[in-house]
Amino acid sequence: MNTSNTFEGKLYIVPTPIGNLNDITIRALEILKTVDYILAEDTRQTIKLLKHYEIKTKYKSYHQFNEHKINQYIIKDLSDCKKIALVSDAGTPGISDPGYLIVKECIKNNITVECLPGATALIPAVVLSGFPCDRFLFEGFLPHKKGRKKRIEEIANNSITTILYESPHRVLKTLTELNAIIGNKKSVCLCKEISKIHETIVRGTFLKVINFVKQKPIKGEIVIVIGTYY
Repeated sequence: MNTSNTFEGKLYIVPTPIGNLNDITIRALEILKTVDYILAEDTRQTIKLLKHYEIKTKYKSYHQFNEHKINQYIIKDLSDCKKIALVSDAGTPGISDPGYLIVKECIKNNITVECLPGATALIPAVVLSGFPCDRFLFEGFLPHKKGRKKRIEEIANNSITTILYESPHRVLKTLTELNAIIGNKKSVCLCKEISKIHETIVRGTFLKVINFVKQKPIKGEIVIVIGTYY
């Protein structure tokens, strides 16, 4: 049985665990079981979640390389009263993951969108950092080229806690560039694999965190939090 009017299409934005599979909500599981199909950023990751909870719902691939092409077909299905769930690899879709474009199209076409509350890596990271978190700036991933230096300079000169996402193979380069511009003006907290068995939090100067990263290969999701001195 669907969770809303059978005669109305709806897109559900469903957060999934960023590590520990037990972090998913009961409501999220109910929706994943009852929708017509699931849009998955990486079907390999979504399959693991679905198998773990014995969910048989069919799924389709939806990622940054095909979202522009298939949005029109998704809107058609929603207009035909389909119930569709969107999930990313981990966390909340739309937060540095695909999701923004299809939500925008739904709004344009008067299709209901429902976003469930749930997992996202930036909130645990900013709390664990020990930096002030009454106000903070989420930058997501820094630009790879154009505007990158300017963005780092803005972080160096702002007065609030700033959160970045980074991939394991780029984290050393990013920390080195941050250190070159920010230096000792601020401290940093690196969080990796939040909620997983090997969750690790490293706090201190940029040089301290850089030395930690150099000691052994970094795996998993990375969140960098930049703030005032400890």
